[in-house]
Amino acid sequence: MTTTSRTRTLLGAAAGLLSAAAGVGASLVVSAFVRGAPTPITAVGSRVIDATPAAVKDWAIRTLGTNDKLFLLTGIFIVLALLACATGIVAWRSRPLALGITAALGLVGLAAAYADRTQLAGPGRLAPALAALVVSVGMLAWFTAGWGGAPARTGDDDLTRPAELANHPMADHPMAQSGARAENPAPAGFDRRAFLAAAVVSGAVATTGFGAARLFDDAGTRSRSATKLPPPTSAAAPLAAGASLSVAGITPYLTANKDFYRIDTALTVPQVPAAKWTLKIHGLVDNEIELTFADLLDMPLIERRVTLTCVSNEVGGEYIGNATWLGVRIADLLEQVGVSPDADAVKSTAVDGFTVGTPLAALTDGRDAMIAIGMNGEPLPLDHGFPARMVVPGLYGYVSATKWLVDMEVTRFEDFTAYWTDRGWAAEAPIKTMSRIDVPAGFAEVQAGKVAVAGVAWAQHTGIKAVEVRVNDGDWQPARLATEDTVDTWRQWVYAWDATPGSHTLQVRATDTTGYTQTGRQVPPAPDGATGWHSVEVAVA
Repeated sequence: MTTTSRTRTLLGAAAGLLSAAAGVGASLVVSAFVRGAPTPITAVGSRVIDATPAAVKDWAIRTLGTNDKLFLLTGIFIVLALLACATGIVAWRSRPLALGITAALGLVGLAAAYADRTQLAGPGRLAPALAALVVSVGMLAWFTAGWGGAPARTGDDDLTRPAELANHPMADHPMAQSGARAENPAPAGFDRRAFLAAAVVSGAVATTGFGAARLFDDAGTRSRSATKLPPPTSAAAPLAAGASLSVAGITPYLTANKDFYRIDTALTVPQVPAAKWTLKIHGLVDNEIELTFADLLDMPLIERRVTLTCVSNEVGGEYIGNATWLGVRIADLLEQVGVSPDADAVKSTAVDGFTVGTPLAALTDGRDAMIAIGMNGEPLPLDHGFPARMVVPGLYGYVSATKWLVDMEVTRFEDFTAYWTDRGWAAEAPIKTMSRIDVPAGFAEVQAGKVAVAGVAWAQHTGIKAVEVRVNDGDWQPARLATEDTVDTWRQWVYAWDATPGSHTLQVRATDTTGYTQTGRQVPPAPDGATGWHSVEVAVA
């Protein structure tokens, strides 16, 4: 590669990358002022999530856990950066083509924003993507003004130097001939001052955008910090003595907010100020209502401990947590609106457009289904749905636990499909009886003698009656259960194992209060939850 070619490549890549950065920065500035409007990056990412097959999503959750969205965003930025660099390089050969490619990429972002499910921004959701399109094309046009043409001639070229120099006695010297043919590293049409000016402007726009995103895009965070929750009208009963076992390594009975699992389709956490939040309840009802956050605070609030589980949980998986929730009974709200006898479902919608279908019976049969506004004694964390979310004991989250809730439509299952049912998951999904070994961990080494085998078991809104453990396919032995808190929460258990030297396989199974014993048949999570016995391999010294 010649000096001029290398220079063109570097300058073109820099121009393309800086133009794209300016476009992204401009979209962040606009998004900061148009609350809830997606940037083209998040809009494209959301469309990627929507288009990803369920099997691939399951793999991402199993493999990447809660980092799946970070990997997706990182991948989008890397692809965008590579495309931008390539487009800038193309500009040396065909400036119109490079500008056309940039505009096409901007239109992809605009189309993704148009298809975005976000409700909070309304029609303004297109503004950030439009800003990105205009700024990125405009900056690339500025960077590449005058690019193209033949390489610049040097001042020693015979065609340009004065005749008296051409006739100089040393004109035919080899060194003089070499100098005459030397390549000028500055490409034709390149204006150093214009390029530096464009670089400064694009850098300033990008910096302003990322600064604005950090400074202004925290409306939900500030609102949550200012929120004061009233005491519950009906408080949770004190935790029974013996509900939490003192076994080293066992999962804590209550899960701290920072440790509670998060599985959802939101690429970025919605920032919804409580003062601007509303919940509309409509559909097959006698009286539609629209509630504000202040309305919820003024209503009778219940406080309950409820264990939530994700349907993506593999046997022995970690996507389960137990928390103390504060909220308004959904049954009270449905009674207020007057539900039609024809209805059998509630379609709930999040602010990002995610939809959930919940059996009406599970919301009105006396269980503590609620619109939660508090979690473990504080306002809901943003990651878990602030200002308000649904919590329904006994159902997997994808059919019950809508976060960032803004709409509830009383309807019939035959009249709609929800986000995950569109992707092959079951419309109704009660949580299956399940158990897990926490200690010893898989492939742990323990000392011979008495070893505590312990973990948790759950059958939300049914309750756990017994847990059994077996070693090396031997007879099932009863474990000791912790005191039951409620049928809506998990139970800890422990088994005293006389460990002998060698390698051993430990298995666990649970029986619920209906008499059903957890099956050993291994079934993956789709379409309505995994089954099987959790087992771990341990070595005894």
